Amino acid sequence: MSLIKKIRLGVILPCYNEEAVLQLSAEKLRAKFLDLIAANLITKDSFVCFVDDGSRDSTWEIIENLTKEPIFKGIKLATNFGHQNAILAGMFTCKTMADCIITIDADLQDDIDVFDKMINAYCEGSLIVYGVRDNRDSDTFFKKFTAQSFYKLMQWMKVKSVYNHADFRFIDSRVITELEKFNEVSLFLRGIFPLIGFKSSNVYYARSPRLAGETKYPISKMLNFAWNGITSFSTTPLRFIFYVGIVMFLLSLFFGVWVTISALNGNAIKGWSSTLLVNLIFSGINMICLGIIGEYIGKIYQEVKKRPRYIIDEII
Repeated sequence: MSLIKKIRLGVILPCYNEEAVLQLSAEKLRAKFLDLIAANLITKDSFVCFVDDGSRDSTWEIIENLTKEPIFKGIKLATNFGHQNAILAGMFTCKTMADCIITIDADLQDDIDVFDKMINAYCEGSLIVYGVRDNRDSDTFFKKFTAQSFYKLMQWMKVKSVYNHADFRFIDSRVITELEKFNEVSLFLRGIFPLIGFKSSNVYYARSPRLAGETKYPISKMLNFAWNGITSFSTTPLRFIFYVGIVMFLLSLFFGVWVTISALNGNAIKGWSSTLLVNLIFSGINMICLGIIGEYIGKIYQEVKKRPRYIIDEII
């Protein structure tokens, strides 16, 4: 399908210590842009923008060299603000320079060959096009299990999200204008975009192995990211605490009656094991509940301060 009017496309890539893969990714994107221009899908002034999220290696030096070509642009953040904020910085900075934006990780494990499908879906009326993995065969069993469990948990908690979608998406600039109205400090873009609305569609692809370098999302960051997503969009954990409290109260009534009857019958409990066990169970549940409440209070604390989500040091 061809466009009546070609679009000016901007591709945003958040980068953190990506010196091993950046040059390879740039070469692949350059070739892809030439194909899209030849197919009359995008304009010749479409561009690729790398967002350096406070890298400690030579990532920014590589970006500076790449920007000698008109197709490449660079944004350097003052320090490491995190993956989601780096995406945000790229989208908000480049919004007026492009008709549409694609966000994709710098390692290009997401398939850039579906750019064509995304553009075609946009031509058919979709203002948001989600890149969705059609399988997780390349993942380890543990990563596959935890990722799928996370998406199912989000669905159970009534959080709008797209199953097996990460941060590979095509967005019309009008959607980014609406996104700017969301002022949360704790951002979870995978939940915010479905919340914005507008017509959307999915394109499916197989995720490729990393070209070089190491993943920037070890298990600790993945778990933290998942927990941030849950607490940013759902109060179900707080409601769960209420339900646990009701169950514990009913159990305490049951045990109270049982102990009273035992005492009246002269069958008082000997020893301390059972008492200690009950105390440990109740104390553990209380600590877990306080921890969940503390997470939400911490988010309130962060939101009230309204600190900037990113600070730009340099734009090329």
